[in-house]
Amino acid sequence: MADILVLERINSYYGKSHILFDVNLKAREGETLCLMGRNGAGKTTTFKSIMMVLQPKSGKVYFQGKDVTGEKPFRLARLGLGLVPEDRKIFGPMTVSDNLVLGTSTGRKGIWNLDLIYEFFPRLKSFQSRAGGTLSGGEQQMLTIARTLMSNPAVVLLDEPTEGLSPVMVKALKDLVLKLKEVGTTILLSEQNIKFAMAVSDFVAIIDKGHIRYEADVDTFKKDDAIKKQYLAV
Repeated sequence: MADILVLERINSYYGKSHILFDVNLKAREGETLCLMGRNGAGKTTTFKSIMMVLQPKSGKVYFQGKDVTGEKPFRLARLGLGLVPEDRKIFGPMTVSDNLVLGTSTGRKGIWNLDLIYEFFPRLKSFQSRAGGTLSGGEQQMLTIARTLMSNPAVVLLDEPTEGLSPVMVKALKDLVLKLKEVGTTILLSEQNIKFAMAVSDFVAIIDKGHIRYEADVDTFKKDDAIKKQYLAV
């Protein structure tokens, strides 16, 4: 598999606070890379740096072989990077279907349309006329993912998708991510839930205090109890 998203020596700051230190990551086409770490380790900052919501001070981001460092976030969305943010950011007063149609604003063509979305998310189909803000937290998470898929991204960035979800919704989300993998979706996942991460990922990278400390395929990671204990407090 070819590398579709590559980060080289990314350094990012909030004001004068240095958050990411020479971060290197590679996501391969059609696979799921999980970025793990404790709260405050730098996971969300990495995602913001990829999407240029937070412009890195130095380093490079390559997407599909092109240097996209410094691009505007909306241009990255048009190129095929789709972010599912940690705080969801749905439009509460708008209906589910209107939220989904907003995802098509990138103008990208691909397999995702309302019919396929409702096939993957049957619960959203039954709620299509309801205001997004009336959905439960788990349902809103599904709506946010579905809206991102409507942009037909080449890579989906899922930032802490299981946070605050019930066990039932976490199971539904796991099934969804596995289905997305079946149709060849490339996923970069930020996650603290180790059980969930191991069930859906191909590769794992651990970030700690802004440094990438560990990288391995998921089978190797499953056996590495010392690493889990050192960096994830498991």
